[in-house]
Amino acid sequence: MNPNVDWYFSKNENWEKEINKLRTIILACGLTEELKWGSPCYTYEGSNIVLIHVFKEYCAVLFFKGALLKDDNRILIQQSENVQSARQVRFTNSNEIVKLEKTVKAYIYEAIEIEKAGLKVKLKKVADYNMPEEFQKKLAKNKSLKAAFEKLTPGRQRGYLLHFSSAKQAKTREARVEKYLQKILDGKGLDD
Repeated sequence: MNPNVDWYFSKNENWEKEINKLRTIILACGLTEELKWGSPCYTYEGSNIVLIHVFKEYCAVLFFKGALLKDDNRILIQQSENVQSARQVRFTNSNEIVKLEKTVKAYIYEAIEIEKAGLKVKLKKVADYNMPEEFQKKLAKNKSLKAAFEKLTPGRQRGYLLHFSSAKQAKTREARVEKYLQKILDGKGLDD
């Protein structure tokens, strides 16, 4: 147990019992406990394997390369259609955790083997995402904007494209594009 992570387990009063049980299960698999993104993250030789996080209605174990797990028990959940690699196992009470303890451990060991083998999730390329017409027009008119967008990391590019595309009305898409032009020119992502 990493003392730098202890605070997380006591601050989440609604899920304290459940996440402490998950912590015990994960640490029994020989992973290293760290704090990343404000949550307990468990690594194998520096590579992220699983993360514990809590939500209002459930707590979860997130497998970073969950898309590569076999999931014979059909317990892995893709958080949204845009999540390409990670998968969650969600729990609403400690009885569910106890019931699935052996399965969760088996999935953790499989995730470690995936990491040892160097397997990677094949991610969609930025070009595979919808480029809203409103943004295309701005890029065509402004070479600096186009260059700045192309310099962004693929993740930041996807973030913008998903955000712009998710608006149903052209007026909303235009407003979103306008709102973020300067951030793109500054080399920043949607949430930076």
